[in-house]
Amino acid sequence: MRVIALGPGEADGVPALALEAVAAARGTVFAPPLDAAVALMLGRHTQVLPDDLRAVPADAVVAAPDAIAHAVAAAHPDAHTLPARDVLRARAIGARVAELAVVASRLRAECPWDRAQTLASIVPHTVEEAFEVAEAVAAGDPAHQADEIGDLLFQSVFLAALLEEDGHADLATVARGQADKLISRHPHVYGDQTASDADAVVDIWEQRKRAERPDESIFHELPPGLPALAYAAKTQKRASSAGFTFPDVAAAFDKWHEEVGERRVAPSQHAVGDVIFAAVAVAQAAGVDPEIAVRAAAVRFRARVEGAAVMAAQAGEDFESLGPDAQLEWYRHVRGR
Repeated sequence: MRVIALGPGEADGVPALALEAVAAARGTVFAPPLDAAVALMLGRHTQVLPDDLRAVPADAVVAAPDAIAHAVAAAHPDAHTLPARDVLRARAIGARVAELAVVASRLRAECPWDRAQTLASIVPHTVEEAFEVAEAVAAGDPAHQADEIGDLLFQSVFLAALLEEDGHADLATVARGQADKLISRHPHVYGDQTASDADAVVDIWEQRKRAERPDESIFHELPPGLPALAYAAKTQKRASSAGFTFPDVAAAFDKWHEEVGERRVAPSQHAVGDVIFAAVAVAQAAGVDPEIAVRAAAVRFRARVEGAAVMAAQAGEDFESLGPDAQLEWYRHVRGR
């Protein structure tokens, strides 16, 4: 069985595709449903149309191959699509992103708030949306994650629209440049280089990046506006790309213990900073993002303190009026549950 998916604007190609498919098998399935004009075109080019000609929704072909399996291919296990499903998927994604770009253009033209924006004024919103994606990922709710990722995607689309207005790259150029960059920096996927693990991939990435920009220092592209933990992590990654790093987690932990031991007598801003920076190195060696880890720890702490207050109230005590030792005892009860 052949499953043919024809998108909008492809009517000119219908006869040739139809002839190929009908000649190959009588059980041809077209998606989206055939309209009268297309059916007439097929009739002119084929003496006999398949008896079991059926229509399959294009979205089912593109987004849910299982729908095809249940609706059509149950009786014909060899069913496939023409074009191939990966091509159809790429077309569907492109169409949806294009729709988003159209929305961005209309908002820019007709919405007073959007008309007033500049690249600089949008960036804080982009940063905020990135943090909201991180929170959604930590929460583990796929629907929430999809929503927040959509918000972040729109930020990129809108920024590209502003860039285009200034006479620079448009969304297509931005996307093409990103694809080219990723292909170039993944020679273990698109070339003949090998990478045995994730650390090797990071090393290849940094080496390629430095080779592309030989005039830049080890600590190139360190945005000063990054959150402190992210800035520390990126700094350490840059040093690691030059070979200056801890060999394993144990060595990083040893350095952290050393910093804690040296600084606990007279803790200052400088001393505390060294301890935290050493903790970031432990996270890096363990393959943990320190920003996400600390954020998750803060969320857990908040939930436990709130739980301790609830437990105290249930026992007839006002948590905020208790002394530190009593509060800590309630906190331990919550943590130990």
